Amino acid sequence: MNYLFIMYPWERVDPDTDSTLRLIHETARRGYKVAITTPSNLTIRDCLPMAFVKMLSKHDKVSNSARSFHKQAKFSEQMLPLAGFDVVFMRANPPLDPFVLNFLDPLKNDLFIINDVEGLREANNKLYTAALYDPKNEIIPATHVSKNKEYLKAVIKDSESKKMIMKPLNGYGGSGVIVLEKSARSNVNSLLDFYITGKDGESNYVILQDYVEGAENGDVRVLMLHGEPIGAMRRVPAEGDARSNISTGGTAQKHVLTKAERRLCNIIGPKLVRDGLFFVGLDLIGEKLIEVNVLSPGGIVRINRLNKVKLQEKIIDYCDNQVKLRQSATMRRSELRKTVEDA
Repeated sequence: MNYLFIMYPWERVDPDTDSTLRLIHETARRGYKVAITTPSNLTIRDCLPMAFVKMLSKHDKVSNSARSFHKQAKFSEQMLPLAGFDVVFMRANPPLDPFVLNFLDPLKNDLFIINDVEGLREANNKLYTAALYDPKNEIIPATHVSKNKEYLKAVIKDSESKKMIMKPLNGYGGSGVIVLEKSARSNVNSLLDFYITGKDGESNYVILQDYVEGAENGDVRVLMLHGEPIGAMRRVPAEGDARSNISTGGTAQKHVLTKAERRLCNIIGPKLVRDGLFFVGLDLIGEKLIEVNVLSPGGIVRINRLNKVKLQEKIIDYCDNQVKLRQSATMRRSELRKTVEDA
């Protein structure tokens, strides 16, 4: 098997907590060809999608420790065709440059890309969750997205909730998430100006979401593989912070999905698979869906530690099986085509 990981630079990998490192380590442990690259290193040569990659050098024995593996890893730099890989694993941090998907478009029917190009195109921002049809807000809190300041002010004014969540559409890792107290209406104008007006002068979309009771106690991160939950953890915010993301100081605790949380996963799971979103992270609060993370969802290391499992093995097993199924289908079609040609 040949694996390519499109990710952030190797120098930014935290060997203690990085989920992508665990996936790379697992593929190397199996003796596969492994390469990494960044979105900016994708290119086209003679109409052929290529990438300047770092190819992991083969080791006689790969350490069982991901941290030791990270320390010992050596790479050779090469320019290679994307079509030569069996699996392309998208692990770049959001927001995703849509041009990256254009490099993968010619290959989407030939390679196993996780997540699928069209799925990423549709769901690489928070609009994917906001646009899910849930008229009674049974699984998704009432959500509003706009650049129109007057409309957003009206939403805040008309809301029956004393608090709302405000966040930028293109944020990730908890960046820009604040709890908006309805009593602090005098600050709304300046806050909306700040959120809507970008540094480059372009306007940005803002999300307003009904505050879900219990949010102050943290959220639940669920990792989904082919529409099924494979692991979960509760993330508890640091004192004085509304955000429960680990990157902002939150801590992880063991969590067993409730009946309502499993029901939510069962509802959204089939849609994720239909959309080619095979490996995602769901963020739940109060048994409601807040976000669907389709680019480099994290949590593998902490869920592993809390539950004494190795989720990376299950994920790479899944990718391997998808490649084998595709190869088997191709061989079957060739055999049937030959039968027709020989008739």
